[in-house]
Amino acid sequence: MRSPILLLILIVSMVMFVPTWIAGCQGNKQEALEPSDKHELSGKRILMVIAPDKFRDEELFTPREYFLAREAKVEVASSASGEVSGMLGRTYRPEKKLSEVKADNYDAIIFVGGVGAQAYYDNSDALKLAQSAFQKGKVIGAICLAPGILAKAGVLKGRSATSFRSARKILVEGGARFIEQHCVRDGKIITADGPASAEKFAATIAQALVQ
Repeated sequence: MRSPILLLILIVSMVMFVPTWIAGCQGNKQEALEPSDKHELSGKRILMVIAPDKFRDEELFTPREYFLAREAKVEVASSASGEVSGMLGRTYRPEKKLSEVKADNYDAIIFVGGVGAQAYYDNSDALKLAQSAFQKGKVIGAICLAPGILAKAGVLKGRSATSFRSARKILVEGGARFIEQHCVRDGKIITADGPASAEKFAATIAQALVQ
């Protein structure tokens, strides 16, 4: 009697398993046919500006990888010559000198944070780049302490923005409406509060670039 019972259990198990397996295959086929966002930023040119020293690692590499994965062309600029060190030990050799870049050549200008970003609060090249990008209607991003650069450049007047908490006073003094959120978009200006928000920051910039 055991054999027929075991056979029945086996048949029932197979009947239950097969639809699930088929549904799984169908699901994979549907995903393959759905439009992918991997070409979302194809043709877009993005400049990321890092400090001459002590940029925040995640705020450069996480957005950069996000943009590259969507086929954007990404270049990095700094006032420093040669390899630049991040706060957590990673390094990057910028492709461009900050003094040589022009907003005209890019669709988005992004200022990376970290304690070193404060060096640009009174750097004429950084301030002029932010002002030019604003005047030309480019997408502008800044994260962590870097929104202070935008405030110093005068492009946050009357705008909603966020930053790392220690830069809040600078934003308010620059005429910004400080919003305690991880990432804030006001038109084409996107700001974020720190490294934990780097991916959200990147996704919001990407959204602004394709709208």
